[in-house]
Amino acid sequence: MIEFKFVSKQYSPHAIALREVSLTIAKGELVYLAGPSGAGKSTLLKMIAAMERPTSGNVLVNGQDIGQLKKASVPYLRRNLGLIFQQQRLLTDRSILANVMLPLMVTGASRGAAEARARAALGRVGLEQRAQDRPLELSGGEQQRVAIARAIVNRPQIILADEPTANLDRASANKVLDALRAFHAAGVTCLISTHDEQVLDRAARVIHLDHGQLAGGAP
Repeated sequence: MIEFKFVSKQYSPHAIALREVSLTIAKGELVYLAGPSGAGKSTLLKMIAAMERPTSGNVLVNGQDIGQLKKASVPYLRRNLGLIFQQQRLLTDRSILANVMLPLMVTGASRGAAEARARAALGRVGLEQRAQDRPLELSGGEQQRVAIARAIVNRPQIILADEPTANLDRASANKVLDALRAFHAAGVTCLISTHDEQVLDRAARVIHLDHGQLAGGAP
């Protein structure tokens, strides 16, 4: 489902984010990205979403070469992706239900259909009873779960989560990770970057990055 073939990303002569990275992630896998800050984890995730393009090499997502993807095709690629980043960018002037409905409204869904699916998504992360609350009324962990609901409301094939538990307490982090694992159990391919050693110790597959390179060889 995701393949990197000798991928490098260079922003300047002295800023190389990825160096000759080759890896494959199969449909339905749950994979964790590990490594120190600046290792290239965020860049790798952004390439899958066509937020960044490779300087050299090929990034393939469902057979599509991201480097060759036309700008007009990017929204269609992202409809199959659920994107979760540290900064949730929730709109504070509206309810969390409205926030989760937004991706569906943008793609032309009716208000009734969008609301039904948004409520179902909030139910999946345990927040359906908070649907009418505003984001600032929620804790940091609850806001991150809203971001997960928004990411999965389009029923994506792939979830990309960049440090989704950063700055959360243990209990909140576990709820966020439990939600992501539930989607993986339902068949969604999940790629999660994390510094959380407790999570990594129990992970079936971990890809380690260090200074833009795969540590210990290609997985």
